[in-house]
Amino acid sequence: MKVLLSAYACEPDKGSEPAVGWNWVRQVSRFHEVWVITRANNREPIEKALAKNPLPNAHFIYFDLPHWARFWKRGQRGAHLYYYLWQLGAYFAVRKWHQRVGFDLTHHVTFGQYWTPSFVALLPIPFVWGPVGGGESAPASFRSGFSLRGRVFEVLRDLARNLARLDPLLRFIARRSRFALATTEQTAKRLKQLGAQNVLVVPQFAMTADECELFAHFPVRQGAPFRVISIGRLIHWKGHHLALRAFASFHQRVPDSEYWVVNSGSEMGRLQALAKRLGVGKSVVFWGKLPTLEDVYSRLAECDVLIHAALHEAFGNVCLEAMAAGRPVICLDLGGPALQVTEETGIKVAAISPEQVVRDLAAAMVKLATDPALGSRMGDAARERVKQYFAWDKKGELALELYNGIAARVGG
Repeated sequence: MKVLLSAYACEPDKGSEPAVGWNWVRQVSRFHEVWVITRANNREPIEKALAKNPLPNAHFIYFDLPHWARFWKRGQRGAHLYYYLWQLGAYFAVRKWHQRVGFDLTHHVTFGQYWTPSFVALLPIPFVWGPVGGGESAPASFRSGFSLRGRVFEVLRDLARNLARLDPLLRFIARRSRFALATTEQTAKRLKQLGAQNVLVVPQFAMTADECELFAHFPVRQGAPFRVISIGRLIHWKGHHLALRAFASFHQRVPDSEYWVVNSGSEMGRLQALAKRLGVGKSVVFWGKLPTLEDVYSRLAECDVLIHAALHEAFGNVCLEAMAAGRPVICLDLGGPALQVTEETGIKVAAISPEQVVRDLAAAMVKLATDPALGSRMGDAARERVKQYFAWDKKGELALELYNGIAARVGG
């Protein structure tokens, strides 16, 4: 088949959404001929990667808005508006390519947010949407613990999603999708409300064989102190304030313990002040944003358990990385992490109230710190789960199944 992929973010050797876009290209091109519409600034890293490892079935269409229009993209504030305008411009670009090539179907893979229309869906061919997320919400009882900036963010995010439900173009695109892939059950519910008929829950992220091999060599850590780690932007909805309060409670029972926090963000100062106020300032290390992924992974290798207390997370690929490294994961029973972590691979905590979450997170840390054999069993099971259910090759096989089903219906 001739497949058009819409991948605004698409870049090799990167994490997050750029990795999602790039790996979908690799997987779809295993079975079909694929054309990829992506940003022009992705061209250099893509061509370097192709020089080393060619993808004969992949063709790239590089598109960006004119220079005069790029002032919209200034940091995160203008990124969403720029992305919307890019989607619109990309549609007119691929419409010309469709006249020349004759695509059989189009598939939107990045960005993975459900409330922004994907204009390639307007082409007169079958459309696959996703995986997309963004339907997850922080439970209302937790919002009072956010900073003012965090509370304003949540109000604006809710407003944007509610307005999206009224967008006739978005509803039209949802109805046009032959398959809509949602990262979580919460997003699946919202896609159905928009009118999508065939909705599947498909995690956004996965691991390549090389990545699995890299993490497989992480040794099981032994010796003191017992060390937990959080990796993620220091922003309100990541729940670092909850994990920090839980660690303070845990530290009273297990004094020979440390909490490492990797990355930076707007909540850094607030969290550092909280650590001092809780009396654990000397046992909590804020590493900030490290220069390379290798530096991040080396910190992970020096820790026993990952704690990820995000209150709305479409996926949370750091949980998958920790699992591949044989580390148990403590997370909230919300969003993407709840789909990754099982009773055999970590501990999921219900999110009923902040006080309950802090108490249960602390109890989970005590359980793993006082039972090393349990942590070892969970780590082994976590590695196996990643191999069986979260390999990128599995997504390639899913795409093949979906595309073949569409082709059979069209042909019929």
